[in-house]
Amino acid sequence: MKIRITLFLCFLFATQLVKSQTVTYSEHIAPIIYNHCTNCHRTGEIAPFPLTNYTEVAGWASTIQYVTDIGYMPPWKPDPAYRRFRNETFLSTEQKQQIADWVNQGLPQGNPALEPPLPVFPTGSQVGVPDLVLSFAESHLHQGNNIDEYRYFVIPTGLTEDKNIRSMEFRPGNKNIVHHTLIWEDTTGAAAASDAATPEYGYNGEEGVGANLNQQQLPGFVPGAAPIVFSNGITQTIHAGADLKLQMHYAPTSADETDSSSINIFFEDAANTRPLLTYIMLPFGNTLVNGPFIMPANQVKEFHGVFTVPFDVSLFSIAPHSHKLAQHWKVYAVETDGDTIPLINIRDWDFNWQGAYQFQQLIKLTAGTVIHAFCEYDNTTNNIYNPNNPPQFVTWGEGTADEMFYLPISFLLYQQGDENIVFEDNTVNVPTIYQTSDKLYPINPTPSGDNIRFGFTIGNSGNVNLKIYSLDGKIVKQIENNSYHLPGYHVKDLNVSDLSSGVYFLEMLKGNNRQTQKIVIAR
Repeated sequence: MKIRITLFLCFLFATQLVKSQTVTYSEHIAPIIYNHCTNCHRTGEIAPFPLTNYTEVAGWASTIQYVTDIGYMPPWKPDPAYRRFRNETFLSTEQKQQIADWVNQGLPQGNPALEPPLPVFPTGSQVGVPDLVLSFAESHLHQGNNIDEYRYFVIPTGLTEDKNIRSMEFRPGNKNIVHHTLIWEDTTGAAAASDAATPEYGYNGEEGVGANLNQQQLPGFVPGAAPIVFSNGITQTIHAGADLKLQMHYAPTSADETDSSSINIFFEDAANTRPLLTYIMLPFGNTLVNGPFIMPANQVKEFHGVFTVPFDVSLFSIAPHSHKLAQHWKVYAVETDGDTIPLINIRDWDFNWQGAYQFQQLIKLTAGTVIHAFCEYDNTTNNIYNPNNPPQFVTWGEGTADEMFYLPISFLLYQQGDENIVFEDNTVNVPTIYQTSDKLYPINPTPSGDNIRFGFTIGNSGNVNLKIYSLDGKIVKQIENNSYHLPGYHVKDLNVSDLSSGVYFLEMLKGNNRQTQKIVIAR
């Protein structure tokens, strides 16, 4: 009898263990897909197929497992172990394993009632209702000759007074061909004159290296990237009478395609604003330690650029840019006392996925700090992306077969307390009506594994403390220490793999208002 009972208990335990390890679409996979994939994988967006429900995801399950396992999707190139950024899209090891387990277990759907709702994605803007919309004056025909095209377009702003902006959102008219867009403010009229000199709409980008260097660069566009919304008084200024100068990169296509894009602009009314400035590191003058910027055929070369910061600054974002010979980027700063500050490390450069990366917090660099930037280029037949076969001599140029060492670094003039400013991720799936009081929301998922997500609302701007306590009242993780936040809804993703399974409490303290939520970690 004892043997039968023991066998029964073992069977029951094994059954419960298998049941507890079952990964379902509704509970585990849908949150991953909707948060990291559906933004691009939906009708009308750039991805080649939609991922908006169980049937669509299950139909591509093996592909999803493969591309997430190798890190190809979701597209996120910076190394998160080197530096963290805003609006990151990469998957954790736990999330990748959940996808693999789901596929290996036969794609169980689970209880549809437990599936989270599909996010509501705005069709006209991910930011809100724009104050100004600027559009192409006419459509541009991109020829179907399988050759990519760089073309400039000039859009008058029509502004009669200087305006501070809190966001600029480029909306591609034809997502099939718009690869990326760079935008500058032109107050000289030179771009409009270049456009007027050609009979067709827009003009080819052959103005030379210095054409854009003295112009203010504004937020541009790459597919899949959320538009940056400035906060904490940070703005850029568009001056009265200025034009917007757009450099459009159209991807190769075998059939003729047309494009007519637009830009949503959101103004900042606050009087107490701080201008965002940009320095662009280029491979000219004394920038390169090992110049000149030339790449003979059949050689691999790494170029090293340096820039000495002339005054105290607070770094806001960084945006490495190069073409198909590039292999990796690494940028760091060395302070006068010898301390090294990591800025960005892209180990596997991909020409198709590049953009501007905003730091999660402002980074203070004191005067005299030296910024070091390294980029390696492979101009051999070993580089499968080399546009020239056989390899050819390559130097600076705007075409895809040319190369660039182009590193915009945006910053503010330093003010005391900048180190405490924390930026929140942009998201389109947040409450549209904010609470009028401070509130800490429940932990998701519950129970949790190695990663948790939680939200909180701030009624009035102020400093926030976030801590995790064990059951015996000890602080086991300090998440934020007196960090300044603006009013509104905020979301945080947190890795808790260093905490053992058990029960903890998350505490939010703002002023005298103390709130807690229970965290249950079960692995």
